[in-house]
Amino acid sequence: MNDSPVGVFDSGVGGLSVLAEIRRQLPAESLLYVADSAYVPYGEKSPETIRQRSQAIAAFLLERGAKALVLACNTATAAAVNDLRSLYDLPIIGMEPAVKPAALATRTGVVGVLATTGTLQSAKFAALLDRFAGSVKVITQPCPGLVELIEQGELQGPRLEALLQSFTQPLLAQGCDTLILGCTHYPFVRQVLQAMLPGVTLIDTAGAVARRLAERLQVNELLATGPARATAFWSSGDPHGMQDILPLLWGQQAEVDLLPV
Repeated sequence: MNDSPVGVFDSGVGGLSVLAEIRRQLPAESLLYVADSAYVPYGEKSPETIRQRSQAIAAFLLERGAKALVLACNTATAAAVNDLRSLYDLPIIGMEPAVKPAALATRTGVVGVLATTGTLQSAKFAALLDRFAGSVKVITQPCPGLVELIEQGELQGPRLEALLQSFTQPLLAQGCDTLILGCTHYPFVRQVLQAMLPGVTLIDTAGAVARRLAERLQVNELLATGPARATAFWSSGDPHGMQDILPLLWGQQAEVDLLPV
């Protein structure tokens, strides 16, 4: 069981940012990755659709021997993580925007959140603000269109910069000095964002998710001894399209199969 793989999924290729951090922190673990690109972005889908997709993908990954699941998507976590935990008795790691570390990091007392509409409208996100924001002012900004650009591998250029400018300027105008990247796709444009916002601290949760996975595997005596097998990839969208941008987002080429779910 220890050398069984860890299953990771997202609505598209954004979760590769989490997958890369898991690979960095847990190099002995074998990994399975599903990009549900036919339904990207989850942030614009109904909670019921996201729950159905999450359950179908979880079942697919478990059929392939996954010993743990990582929902590398804030929206999927908000909509589906509790359902999955009630269905399956294994480590299931979700994600949530990093409100607590951002609240600790801000100097001006104003934190911005870039996220999908689905994440920002979820009850889970509202509870997160109630729990950790305290006296810090949190300004939220939905980012329609940004996930789609990243899915196409457009990680720089005037169109991306104009979109990021339109999302961040209202936050800066209100004194934001700390910005939460509340979607797993957004770390792929971190360098562009940081160049545009030199005085702003950018925070994402990939590292925390990998650490939480490591803790849960250790507690359950499921840590792999290695060596890790090659990571397996599936997409519900265009496998060839994902295969083309894997070198850009994952750092190496790999075969991508069509998700039969």
